[in-house]
Amino acid sequence: MIVITGAAGFIGSCLLSKLNSEGITDILLVDDFSFADKNKNIFNKKFTKTIDRSNFLSWFKNNSDAVSFVYHIGARTDTTEFNVDIFKTLNLDYTKSICKLCTENNIPLVYASSAATYGLGEFGYDDDEEKIPLLKPLNPYGDSKNDFDKWAISQNEMPSKWVGFKFFNVYGPNEFHKSRMASVIFHSYNQIQDKGFVKLFRSHNPNYIDGGQLRDFIYVKDLVEVLFFSYTSNLNNGIYNLGSGKARTFLDLATATFKALNKSVNIEYIDTPIDIRDKYQYFTEANMVKLVHQGYNKPFTSLEEGVTDYVTNYLDGHRYF
Repeated sequence: MIVITGAAGFIGSCLLSKLNSEGITDILLVDDFSFADKNKNIFNKKFTKTIDRSNFLSWFKNNSDAVSFVYHIGARTDTTEFNVDIFKTLNLDYTKSICKLCTENNIPLVYASSAATYGLGEFGYDDDEEKIPLLKPLNPYGDSKNDFDKWAISQNEMPSKWVGFKFFNVYGPNEFHKSRMASVIFHSYNQIQDKGFVKLFRSHNPNYIDGGQLRDFIYVKDLVEVLFFSYTSNLNNGIYNLGSGKARTFLDLATATFKALNKSVNIEYIDTPIDIRDKYQYFTEANMVKLVHQGYNKPFTSLEEGVTDYVTNYLDGHRYF
């Protein structure tokens, strides 16, 4: 049985869909299933059972012989939350507990880290594990992800197969429930439909024009292809970047969304909120060489292709992947 934590969420549910498409249905879904909107992500998908995240660790201790592989995708991902204790409990300590159980029972583990660990990018965006202790995330979410990465690479004992992926800016279907934390594409689509224009953050950095802030946007369908590759291949243990490998501007993103809707570009710029301004990343770009050298050779979807697919096949008609 494969375990997916965060299974009803954006990425977890897309991974579930990918596994189903490969004929895999013996899957245990772990999440907080008390949110009706989020649960729509797993309707009509095939799996063995569900279990609440608060009960999973005790279940795992007693049923480890039934588990063959763990995808730990679940986490508190709100970058605007500054209660450190929440992240320590839900991200750091919970992940350590899962990892320890996987180690004790020799169960392969793939877990989600984040590009938020890179902070302002002072040390670049290379997935060099020797640099991990040097990184300076900009918020408690990034700290919690980096703290686990540091813990993982310091352990003498880990599962015989383990991989952490630093997710960059993921977008795509199944994020209807995410509210403020949904992708900029999701919000752009809704703004265009409701008001006819898109609001983007004004640049507060003289090195970037308004809308010229750069991110590595990765389509969720590409991301789950890599996650499936980690299940079927013998990746070397360690921590890998998972982005498209190409930074694009928010202006590119907004323009692609307008084009997918066959509408003229209309953008308004607003000040970046004060509460995140000093923690705002102006550039991210994943160095993907490490994963490519491990044999991953599928091309990544361009921003324009990904946005068009997302808008026309999922946002229009409110459909799920």
